[in-house]
Formats: sequence, structure tokens, C-alpha cells
Amino acid sequence: MKKERGFLVLDFGSQLTQLIARRLRELGYYSEVYAYDVSIEVIKELNPAGIILSGGPSSVYEEGSPKRDVKELLELAPVLGICYGMQLLAFQMGGIVQKSDHREYGFNRVNWKEPVGNIPDSQKVWMSHGDIVKAPPVGFRVVAHSEGGHPAAMKSDRAWAVQFHPEVAHTEMGSEILKSWALEVCHLQPNWNAPHILERLTAEVREKVGNDHVLVGLSGGVDSSVVATMLTKALGAEQVHCVFVDNGLLRKNEYEDVLQMYHQIGLNVMGVDAKAEFMAALAGVADPEKKRKAIGRVFIEVFEKAKEKLPGSVKWLAQGTLYPDVIESTSAHGGPSQVIKSHHNVGGLPERMNLGLVEPVRWLFKDEVREIGKMLGLPANMLGRHPFPGPGLAIRVLGEVNEESLRIMRDADHIFISKLREKNLYHKIWQAFCVLLPVKTVGVQGDGRTYDQVLALRAVTSQDGMTADWYPFEFEFLREVSNEITNKVRGVNRVVYDVTSKPPATIEWE
Repeated sequence: MKKERGFLVLDFGSQLTQLIARRLRELGYYSEVYAYDVSIEVIKELNPAGIILSGGPSSVYEEGSPKRDVKELLELAPVLGICYGMQLLAFQMGGIVQKSDHREYGFNRVNWKEPVGNIPDSQKVWMSHGDIVKAPPVGFRVVAHSEGGHPAAMKSDRAWAVQFHPEVAHTEMGSEILKSWALEVCHLQPNWNAPHILERLTAEVREKVGNDHVLVGLSGGVDSSVVATMLTKALGAEQVHCVFVDNGLLRKNEYEDVLQMYHQIGLNVMGVDAKAEFMAALAGVADPEKKRKAIGRVFIEVFEKAKEKLPGSVKWLAQGTLYPDVIESTSAHGGPSQVIKSHHNVGGLPERMNLGLVEPVRWLFKDEVREIGKMLGLPANMLGRHPFPGPGLAIRVLGEVNEESLRIMRDADHIFISKLREKNLYHKIWQAFCVLLPVKTVGVQGDGRTYDQVLALRAVTSQDGMTADWYPFEFEFLREVSNEITNKVRGVNRVVYDVTSKPPATIEWE
């Protein structure tokens, strides 16, 4: 996708960096994350309306901490510093940054001398820092203090900085700070919305693909379904060939149900039974990263074979890669944030395929893709589906995958999800699933001793998948689900519920 003029977020190592970009997009501003040390030539080419310095785990006064010339950035665009970004701004501009006599982690209250936008004089915020700006640089004034009396925000004519995290949901009216900075300092009006995005993507796909044929790898999820529909509407069904693979790692009845749905919405789709190939590749593999890579390899092999059966000259492979996939797989543009996990649809294609890669939604978040899907007329039951990972149940069976473990997973997952729908809870939850643990425990079933496996339930709420919190089920609901699973799913005698947020955990267990 060609770059929209908006905001550049420089990543100094915070696991929350991508939330900054996400919040700005919610406000109607295109935003993108780059490594803190991206070249000044690239920044000039991007021509951002403003630059944001993210948080990070380092101390600016320590040798080896990530730094760059903030004065140089300020010559190109207004700057907003967040947490470490505030400290870096102060340090580089001649202020004093030092270790605090007490760290400020979690909830805090900020008292404003000069409130921003509609923010009240006293604001509840989320902090996570051990260093403070002891004295602001020349030209900056402190406009807010924390409960401990430390500077919590400072301003100059061309730069703002805050010691807390306005990007997290815990900070009350945090988006108001971002919006005020965008309007008052950067003088940029919002224009990033679903109609605008769809218009741009459609034009770019037509320009890139032309009259060539495209192979679309469908997963059954929202992202690839939206990509396939958008390409079909932009290029025509005769140019867009969709392949939906039964990899043996799908949920109960999913292959048949989803394939029928694809036909109903008008996609030119071919179903491929490749269960044997995937199971052979996973035999004896327990490490989650090796499982992901094995699955990615076989997907490519299946698409290669499918390509040979298709009419026309297929020159492109389209995928539903999302921005969070790229972030978790590669650490955005090589920044200091750590790689979380690899994704089977990130990293390019083997040269032997001789195909170009089309990833129209690569720089979008999940809810942006859902909005585009609505504009394309996709049914609500497809757009409202919980995210399902490309590796499928393989990463929800911890350890080696086999037919028996997959049977347990399908049966248990079907009970859990059906119960969510029955109790009208499904659409209140971002993602829900079961995890089969490589642990056996003693149980008593039918007056006899059992030694069977433990199943974990996972259900989270989220806006974009970058952070998440566990859903607070009523105990009676958990009792019903546990009873039904242990009574009906042979091989499970114990059910537990995961009450861990993201961070520190990821949503999926592998």
C-alpha cells in the first residue's frame, strides 16, 4: 500500500509501541511504526506530519541505550515523546534525567496546570517508569505533575511529552492527548476511515495486478476472506482463484461449513484435501516454532500444486497478512522490540514459486479489516468470527500433534464455543478456544480411576489483539462447560481456566 501522510512512530523497545499507531488510526490518522534508528532519508521520504517517540525499557543516560538526534527530527516535524520518549527528548535537548527515588508503575493520577483538550485538571493514567525528568530543557515548561510530584508532561512550541502512556486503555481520555497534539501542534485533519482505505486498496490492487491472475490462500478467517472478496470485486472472479485447504487442523465441521459460505458469497474457490501432507509434516514435532514453520512450508507446497491446476497464468499469491502478524514475527522494521512468534504467512515466498506477493491488508489492524468487510457486504457471521490462527489446532495442542489430540480438541472446542453462543457471550469476547496440555492427572469417572489429560479454556477481550484481558465468566458458566467437556470428551478428566492478560502472556499459548 502506498504511504498515506500521517504519523511516524519510532520504536524504542516498548511492547506497547504498536498501540500508539492503533490509537491514532482510531482517531482517523494513518500511522506507522519504524525502528528508532531508521535513516533520516527514509523519514524525509515518508514526510510525516508528526513523529512520536515511544516508550522503552532503557535509561537514556546509560551507555548503549537507544538514542537518536531529536533536534534533527524536530527540524522535520513536530514531536511527541511518551515515557522513555519524554526522557529522551529532555536528555537530548539539555534537560536533566535521573533515576527516581520511587518508581511509578500502574495507575497514577496526574494533575494538570495546563489541561490538554477536554481533559480535566486531574486525570487517571497508567505509568511504567523508574526514571524521571528532573529538570526540563530550555524552551520547555512542565504542565503536569504525578501524585509523587514528578513532571508528568511538558510542552514547547513544537514538541509535547508525557511520562505516562496515553495509548493504553487504562489511561482515562488518553486518546484526547493524541488528538490534541495532532490538531494543535501538527495541524493535521483526520481522513483515515474505511471508505478511504477501501478506495485506496482497490486502486492499488488494480494497478499492481493488472490483467494477471491471482491465487488467494484462504484460511476461513476474516482477513483472508476480506482480501479474497476485495480482489474479486476489484479484478473479477475469472482472475481471482481462491484455494481453501483442509489441513486437518480445522475445528469441527469447519471445512465443509466455510467452503459452502465461500460459494455463497460468490468466490471462485477450490477446496483441497491436504490432511495427510500436514499430518506427515507434523509427525514427531513438538516445538511450537518448528510446528509453525512446518505448516508454512506445506501450505506453500499445496499452493504450488494448486497453481498447476488453475486456468490462466497465475503470477500472484494473495494473503491476509495483518500488521500484528508482521509486528510479532519480525519486530517492526528491525526495531529493539523483541520478536514474539513467527507467523506462517510472514516472510515472503520461495523463489521457485515465481509468484509476486499481494498483501493488501498488511498494514491494517483486525478491526480496520472488519470495517472494510462490512463495506464489501460480507455477512456478519463471517466478519464476527473469532480470530483463528493459520496453524490452526496445531498450536492449541501443546506438544506433538496427532489424530487423537485433534479429536479431543475438536470435540471440546465445539462444546465451549456452542455454550458461548447459547448464553449470548460469543460476541462479547474477542477470542475463545481450548488448549490441550501435555499433562495427565488422576481422576475419578464412572467410579473408576482415570489418568487423562488436562484441558485449558481461554477467553479474552481486546480491541486489536495487541493487548487483551481474560473474560470474567460467572462461575456457573464455567461449571457447565467443565461438566459437559469431562462428561462427553473422552480423554479429558480436568478443565482449568486461564486468567492471564496480554501482556504478560500472549493470547495463544504457542
